[in-house]
Amino acid sequence: MQKSKFFKVILPIALPAAIFTLFNAVQKPITAQSNVNHLALGNPTNAGSSFSNLLLSKFQYATSHNCFRGTPNWVSWQLNSSWLGSAPRQDDFRADTTLPSGCYRVTTNSYTGSGFDRGHMAPSADRTNTIANNSATFLMTNIIPQSPDNNQGVWASLENYTRSLVTPTTELYIIAGSYGTGGTGSNGLTNTIDSGRITVPARTYKVIVILNKPNSGASSVTNSTRVIAVDIPNTQGVRNADWRSYRISVDTLESRLTSATGTTYNFLSNVPTSVQNVIEARVDNL
Repeated sequence: MQKSKFFKVILPIALPAAIFTLFNAVQKPITAQSNVNHLALGNPTNAGSSFSNLLLSKFQYATSHNCFRGTPNWVSWQLNSSWLGSAPRQDDFRADTTLPSGCYRVTTNSYTGSGFDRGHMAPSADRTNTIANNSATFLMTNIIPQSPDNNQGVWASLENYTRSLVTPTTELYIIAGSYGTGGTGSNGLTNTIDSGRITVPARTYKVIVILNKPNSGASSVTNSTRVIAVDIPNTQGVRNADWRSYRISVDTLESRLTSATGTTYNFLSNVPTSVQNVIEARVDNL
């Protein structure tokens, strides 16, 4: 009898916390992510400790952060079925407190009244297996000032298409970023926001590599591997545009980025050079 009374007392208190923990942990198995490497195909700019090319390695993605622009140069992430589940969108935009002293920490209020969306690079919908993983996509080091038509239109369409390629036997590596200065939001052409501390990019880009063997990384990239690269203007008027019309080769994208930034870009540096020469010269046409 004493045992029954004990459980009657503690169950209402312990059960909600237990349910939350269980919901957060088992919405989707994460065993495939135990040794996840979001830079398995390479570090595009050899990011390290420089404030203009600062490597931030998180469980959910890796990014090269530019403290002088207040945005990521690029964000790279793995996407397979183990990352997808039923966790709700958290919408908890916030400063990234892992940034070192001296690197400006963008806050969600930095975008208030700017005319630009807080545009995800690694999408919220690519991290729905747990609440914690979804929440991580709302760190401001994963966000750029993105024109509403770009973010909500052509970019979102490409994100949805990319997720449609995920099956139990496929794995994607995706790199997204921006470059240039001057984008057009709902308030018109703008070069910076937040009193000049955040640069508004002129272009947004993405590289998507589709692999048929999960957790194999660069070793499974061959001459026949499908690679999609796009370069899209960060402007209004592209809401209903077809992302396919912005496809280019990886070689062309690397050349544009290197010329615009003065930093050498090499997206698939861990892939054998002979294979890179083939797949980076090709423009996707599927």
